[in-house]
Amino acid sequence: MRLPTLDDIRDAARLIDGRVMRTPFVAAPKLSQLTRAEVFVKYENMQVTNAFKERGALVKLIGLTDAERARGVIAMSAGNHAQAVAYHAARLGIAATIVMPVTTPHVKVQATEAHGARVILEGELVSDAQEAAERISAAEGMVWVHPYDDFDVIRGQGTIALEMLEDVPDLGMMVVPVGGGGMIGGMAIAAKGIRPDVAMIGAETKLYPAMWAALRGIEMPSGGNTLAEGIAVRNVGHLTTAIAREVVDDIVLVEEPMIERAVNAYLTLQKTIAEGAGAAGLAAMFTDPERFRGKKVGLVLCGGNIDPRLLASVLMRELAREERIVAIRMNLPDRPGVLGDIATLIGSAGGNILEVSHRRTVLDIPAKGASLDVTFEARNGRHAEAVCDALRARGYGVMRLQSY
Repeated sequence: MRLPTLDDIRDAARLIDGRVMRTPFVAAPKLSQLTRAEVFVKYENMQVTNAFKERGALVKLIGLTDAERARGVIAMSAGNHAQAVAYHAARLGIAATIVMPVTTPHVKVQATEAHGARVILEGELVSDAQEAAERISAAEGMVWVHPYDDFDVIRGQGTIALEMLEDVPDLGMMVVPVGGGGMIGGMAIAAKGIRPDVAMIGAETKLYPAMWAALRGIEMPSGGNTLAEGIAVRNVGHLTTAIAREVVDDIVLVEEPMIERAVNAYLTLQKTIAEGAGAAGLAAMFTDPERFRGKKVGLVLCGGNIDPRLLASVLMRELAREERIVAIRMNLPDRPGVLGDIATLIGSAGGNILEVSHRRTVLDIPAKGASLDVTFEARNGRHAEAVCDALRARGYGVMRLQSY
């Protein structure tokens, strides 16, 4: 089993030059201030398909023989590899079939179909889709394009690290999202080949710790609904695991609230969209801040394909966590003027009412009373509590609720 080398990755860079965007790798002062590290971001969400997967997919497709191209290709993916294969297969005149889990966000399914690929939805997880793709490939004779456990795919993804070190030669660390391990494997080979002292740190969702467990030789359960569905992989590759054992320094497991926080930070601070998997590297910095403090850190924002509804939910949840959106409940006397008085108090204290629910027909309040739920906007937690104190000072009992 031959592993890719630095020369293989440099050859891949020549193959994709001018066919895949050389994305910006620039300083992120606001993220630096937030993490107390010197942060640079590689914006792979600016690719045509909004993810890094184009690099490896194109290297693989370019290397096919005429006979293999005639057979067509098949891939399995939760979305980004699917779009990359579909997009570049169409450009090269190759028929593409993509098998995706039924849980794949609609935005990714629609984008893949828009590139002209035949899309088959099967299974709950990427591993289920892989089994289906292998079965269909054998039955129809198509060429298998694996999303990560493939020599050409791995060396294609490694070109990201070449560009990062060309732009910032004294980079101290790279923090790379980990699913099956193709991106961190290729990047680690490239980075360590140029600068052996560069620390390669993976970021893996705690719900799917496949690579973390593989490197430690232990079994860990995988499963659950994660915002980072793009790296929700139960089975890492043989090639990628072998590479990781040689050149990956460590992997940080990140939990869902940190991924949500990272998605929110990219949008509100950097004004760019990151899907859950794309934000995993920043989530790792939030999870283990001391590891990165004071270091020159390169993050790979590897994808921006997130469902708009889900993105809106993440933003609202973060506002609630920051106590900039607050929900309260009050039991009130049912008499004229009470609602107006409460609205005036909240407004005078600087709160902005977003939603009101006034109920009289519940049994846990007196017959002559009412229950009022109010959601309001505040500047921060201290301001929110000041609004509540103004209501309490008027004699209203206030109970804070968990919103979102």
